[in-house]
Amino acid sequence: MDENIKREIILDHYQNPRHRGLGEDDTYKKVNSNNESCIDNIDLYVKIENDLIKDIQFNGEACAISTSSTSIMIENLIGKTIAEAKKYINNFENMVNEKEYDENLLQEGIVYQDIYKQNNRKTCATLPYVGIKKILDTYPEEREK
Repeated sequence: MDENIKREIILDHYQNPRHRGLGEDDTYKKVNSNNESCIDNIDLYVKIENDLIKDIQFNGEACAISTSSTSIMIENLIGKTIAEAKKYINNFENMVNEKEYDENLLQEGIVYQDIYKQNNRKTCATLPYVGIKKILDTYPEEREK
C-alpha cells in the first residue's frame, strides 16, 4: 500500500474515530488499556452475545497511532465471532512482530505493516489489542461445527 494512502487512513481514523462513545448499558464489558510511558489511556466497551461481537465502543485520550489503531480494530471486529476476532488479532500481532501473516485478513489494519521499525509506535498500535484480548479471553472458544 502506498505510504500516502496509509497516512491518510491513519489521519482519518484519528480525526474521525469510529465508535467513540460509551457502552450503552451494563451488558457491555469494560476494559482499560494504557501506556505508562505516555498519555495513551483507552477504555474499551464490548458487547458480546452468543459468541458474536455485537458492538465495541471506546473512550479515552491517546496519540494518533493508538486512536486510529483502536478505530480500525473496532471496525474489523464488530460482527465477528470470538474465534474470528482472535484470528484477526493473532494475524495483526504477527504482522507487527515481523512474523508470517495474511494481508487479506487485515483490511485497513495493514496500514501498520511497517510499525515494527519504530518500537515505541508498535506499543501505540497494539494498545487496543491488549485490552480486547483481556475481554475475549474471558469467553469460551466458539464451538467447532
